[in-house]
Amino acid sequence: MLRLYLTRSGHGVHVEDTGSGALSAVRRLRPSAVVLDVGLPDLDGLEVCRRLRADDDWTPVLFVTARDEEVDRVLGLELGADDYVTKPFSPRELVARVHGVLRRADGPPTARLVLGSVELDLDTREVRLSGAPVDLTATEFDLLATLARRPGQVFSREQLLARAWGMADYGGTRTVDVHVAQLRAKLGSGAPIRTHRGVGYSGAPA
Repeated sequence: MLRLYLTRSGHGVHVEDTGSGALSAVRRLRPSAVVLDVGLPDLDGLEVCRRLRADDDWTPVLFVTARDEEVDRVLGLELGADDYVTKPFSPRELVARVHGVLRRADGPPTARLVLGSVELDLDTREVRLSGAPVDLTATEFDLLATLARRPGQVFSREQLLARAWGMADYGGTRTVDVHVAQLRAKLGSGAPIRTHRGVGYSGAPA
């Protein structure tokens, strides 16, 4: 049910049934956020979070648990969790909490992004290159905005699929390369997109 609600809200979702599987998936897929049940088999959620933070992985984590003791909540937050939801809860509440975690991770909201000589208006979805308007498709805009929100950060193709397309699998990574090529064709020499061979792409800082 949580997968359904999150997918309907535009998120790519990948599900694992065990703590070790969750840990491996986070390291492999590099998600935008993790919804982590405390009561997982083999490794519990607290241990998964502990190991991620020990690896200096600060992917936002939202704990889901049946435990209601204050000590458990405090322990989860001290381990570096970003939020904590106790069962039973409404799926809509969890989706709202996920959105809040993602907003905090992306920093303060802004309607204008600048990447090199390209300016994006998030309200009107208009793009200008050195002041001249550029016509982009909705997907091209979302891809460029993803890169522009965190200039210099290298995104894997899987991360870009999840953020710009709402997909969370490896099946369509080639489409990222195609859309990057289309963006570069439209933006010409001013395209602020860097290729990191064997890894993915980043937005060139201004």
